[in-house]
Amino acid sequence: MKPSILITITTALVLCFSLNAGAQDKKPAPTLRSILLEQLHSTHDKSDWFVCANVAVAHLTPEQARWTDGKGNHSVGQLTYHLLFWNERSLQTFRGEKPSKFTGKNDETFNNFDAKQWNETVYQLDQVLTGIEKAVASATDAQLAEWAPTIANISTHNAYHIGEIVMVRKEQGAWDASKGVN
Repeated sequence: MKPSILITITTALVLCFSLNAGAQDKKPAPTLRSILLEQLHSTHDKSDWFVCANVAVAHLTPEQARWTDGKGNHSVGQLTYHLLFWNERSLQTFRGEKPSKFTGKNDETFNNFDAKQWNETVYQLDQVLTGIEKAVASATDAQLAEWAPTIANISTHNAYHIGEIVMVRKEQGAWDASKGVN
């Protein structure tokens, strides 16, 4: 057999195997559910383009969580409590429950943080974010369509405050740059 024919046959076989392998590795098209879950996980437990909440609040003492810069900015604990407050209300709504009474004063969602409850606050935030993900995973298509704008806002809101948490930790000297943000 001529070398050029052998090369052509080999190239064709490699191409066929490559195309077949590519077809098998092809991911399913994204759905509203998969996109919303990806957004929620990226702000909860899967650092990707930025640090997720679980990483942002990990390995802090209650004293570190309470620390502020003295310029009126929030502490990591206050920011975490704020995230817990709003995510918990959203989860209650998704579950068809009536959210707890709220005066409408957003300051309360930061200022009710108690450093003695830091570890519990971190645990509760993780549980609430998991609860939202489970609600999205099991929601009907109609519920997803209704909830999608709120879920997108939840993810954006969480990402915003997670960025603040990391900045406070960096300013405090309590951030490990190997966790994703230098």
